[in-house]
Amino acid sequence: MSIVCTFFLFLLNTSFAFAFAIPKPPIVRRLSTTVTSNSTASSCSANGNPIDECWRCDENWKDNRKNLADCAVGFGRDSIGGRAGEFYTVTDSGDDNPLNPTPGTLRYAATQDQPLWIIFDRDMVIQLKQDLQVASYKTIDGRGNNVQIAYGPCLTLYKVSNIIINNLYIHDCVPAKRNALSSLGGYSDGDGISIFESRDIWIDHCTLEKCYDGLIDAVNGSTDITISNSYMLNHNEVMLLGHSDEYSGDRDMRVTIAFNYFGEGLVQRMPRCRHGYFHIVNNIYRDWKMYAIGGSANPTIFSQGNVFIASNNQFTKEVTKRESADGDEEWKEWNWKSEGDEMVNGAFFTPSGKEDSPSYAKFSSMVARPASLLKTTHPSVGVLSCEIDQAC
Repeated sequence: MSIVCTFFLFLLNTSFAFAFAIPKPPIVRRLSTTVTSNSTASSCSANGNPIDECWRCDENWKDNRKNLADCAVGFGRDSIGGRAGEFYTVTDSGDDNPLNPTPGTLRYAATQDQPLWIIFDRDMVIQLKQDLQVASYKTIDGRGNNVQIAYGPCLTLYKVSNIIINNLYIHDCVPAKRNALSSLGGYSDGDGISIFESRDIWIDHCTLEKCYDGLIDAVNGSTDITISNSYMLNHNEVMLLGHSDEYSGDRDMRVTIAFNYFGEGLVQRMPRCRHGYFHIVNNIYRDWKMYAIGGSANPTIFSQGNVFIASNNQFTKEVTKRESADGDEEWKEWNWKSEGDEMVNGAFFTPSGKEDSPSYAKFSSMVARPASLLKTTHPSVGVLSCEIDQAC
C-alpha cells in the first residue's frame, strides 16, 4: 500500500474517531471579579464541605467506593444506596429491549430486585428508549468515567427508597411513551430525574442541563432527599418540589439543597417549593433570568449561607417569588428566612413569616458554613474527573 493511501486511511480513521468522541461535561466558569475565586485550592482540603472531605482525599477511592454511602448530609443522609449489595459493572451502553434488558446494560442492573452498587467499565453515552425506573437500594456511580444519560428519556424513581446517584452528566432528556407493563403508564415527563412517592434519595456531583421539563422534580409524597455538589445550567424550570397546591401529601416533604452551583442560562425554579420543608444551604446562584427560589402553598424555606449573584437586569434582582391566590396577606404568613446569605450586584431576598419560628430549628438539616468561604474557593461541583490511584 502506498504511503499516500496509508496516510489517507489514517486521516479517515482519526476523523471517524473524533466524530464519535464522547463530549466532556461542561465545567463551571470562574466567578466574576466581583466574587474572587481560587481554582488552585485542593478539592479535598478542609474547606467546609463535609461530603467531599469524607472521601475525595482517598487515593484508593476506587477500591473504597462504598465509603461514599457514609458521606451524605442533610435530609437524604440515611440513604445507603446499594452498599449492602455486590458491585455490578455496566459494559454495554445500549438499551435495545427495555422489556427484557440485556445483561451488562444500565437498565438490566438498575431494575434488579437486590441491592447493587453499579459502576461502568468505560466512558459512555446511554440513550434510553424509555425512562429508566430504578429499583430500591441502588447506587449509580459514574466516578472514574465520563458517563452520560442523554438524548432520550432519563431516570425515574417511583415508589422506591435508598437511591444514590453520583457523577452522571444528564442532559437533553425528552418525553417518551412507556410500555404497557410500566407502573406509571402514559408518557414520561422529560425530566432529568423524576422522583415520585420515594424517600431516602441522594443526588451528588451530577451535571444537568437542557431537559424537556425539569432537571430534578420530586412530587407525590417524596421526602428525605439531598441534592448536593451538582452543576445545573441552560434550563428554564430547573427543580419542582411538590406536586400541586392541592396535594396535601407533600406536607411532610423534606429536601436539602447544598453545595450546588446554579449557573448560566437558568431561568427559574431553583427550586420551586410546595408545602414541606426546604433547607437551602451553601449554594452559589448567578444570573437567574426570572427568580431563584419560589413557592406556593405555604412551604417553609430556610436559605442559609448561600451566595446570590444577580445579573445586570434591574428587573430580576429579587431572589424570591411567591404564588398565592389570596395575595400578599396570605404569603406574609409563610416562613421564609435568609440567614448568612451574601447578596451580590443588587440581589435581595424577601423574607416572610416569623423570624424566630421553631420550624427553622426543627427542620435545619445540617450546619451551614459561612457564605464567604464559597467566594474564596473555586466551585468544585458537577461531574468530577477522577483518576485512578489519585485523590479525586
